[in-house]
Amino acid sequence: MPVETHELQVPTQGNNHVVDITANVARCVEAGRFSAGIATAFVIGSTAGLTTTEFEPGLATYDLRAAFETIAPQHGTYLHEQTWHDDNGHAHVRASLMGPSLTIPFVDKRLTLGTWQQIVLIDFDTRPRTRRVVVQLIGE
Repeated sequence: MPVETHELQVPTQGNNHVVDITANVARCVEAGRFSAGIATAFVIGSTAGLTTTEFEPGLATYDLRAAFETIAPQHGTYLHEQTWHDDNGHAHVRASLMGPSLTIPFVDKRLTLGTWQQIVLIDFDTRPRTRRVVVQLIGE
């Protein structure tokens, strides 16, 4: 089965920064040679994740941050930090819970997302960086 690979560069601020990458992934599909198939997006690294949500200020700047702070508090105790003498144990736990990839079907070169459904990258690490997202297309 033919596969096509694209790569996105996504600047982030760290510290639960939520970035809407829907348009970027859609451009990969539009530029690709397949009219229908699946797009898989995968963020490289162990302190960021991908999901879908409604990208609006309340969710992006407060609700998601509050939920992850409850699940894996930034100032909790993490053996990872004791092992590596760093400050991002919570980022690894959060990213592990969210996961690094998504698969989205596309039809007629358009992602099959709902009206209020966007693809977001969340950078849980403690510093700004540029994240690499690999988008692979499989289709016909």
